[in-house]
Amino acid sequence: MVYIFLDESGQFTKRDNKNYFVIASVSIEEPKITAKRFRAWCRSHFPVKMRDLNEIKWSNTGISDDLRLKMLRELSRLDIHIRFVYVFNKNIPKDYIHKNKLRSGLLYTNIVGELLASYLPTDDKEFRIFCDRRRLGGMSESEFKESLRAYLLLSLSKDVVLQIEMVDSISMANVQIADWVVGALARYLEGGYFGEEFFKILQRNIIDEGRELFKE
Repeated sequence: MVYIFLDESGQFTKRDNKNYFVIASVSIEEPKITAKRFRAWCRSHFPVKMRDLNEIKWSNTGISDDLRLKMLRELSRLDIHIRFVYVFNKNIPKDYIHKNKLRSGLLYTNIVGELLASYLPTDDKEFRIFCDRRRLGGMSESEFKESLRAYLLLSLSKDVVLQIEMVDSISMANVQIADWVVGALARYLEGGYFGEEFFKILQRNIIDEGRELFKE
């Protein structure tokens, strides 16, 4: 059985001087144990005023980069495996633009599909995927799930249990872990402060090198 939790960082159009859209997945065999350890660390290490929050995101104000380093070190000690893909926004194909409007839902779905394809083929009999809920321009949540399902079933055996859900990260600690991971990876790709240090901490948990999609 494999549980996969996904989150993203960035926009498909350049914003705040950021050039990349990044999606990371965190695969976990014992999600209850990982969630419990993550929550316990947050309660004991974050500023007192933040400890009772249901969610502490990578981008939260009031978090220093020193604290981010400490959190990433803790995450690297968990039994998690990281994969990620990213897009340089200027390289998004024109096929995703219709009537001068970006088909962001379709683009996001295809990027997620490319990331999940890196897990295949698999011998696991349960393949459970949890994505942080987001707006899907031009596509409903049910269309998103059905498109991914159709894509993945081509490479999965008929007896595999396939679950695809879009969830609110505030209710799922393991998606919050994915938020921290993808935030660190985005900082690294953008060449930001401490980016190299963040990446080195997570490197032992990364299954393969991050893959750039639509690369020229």
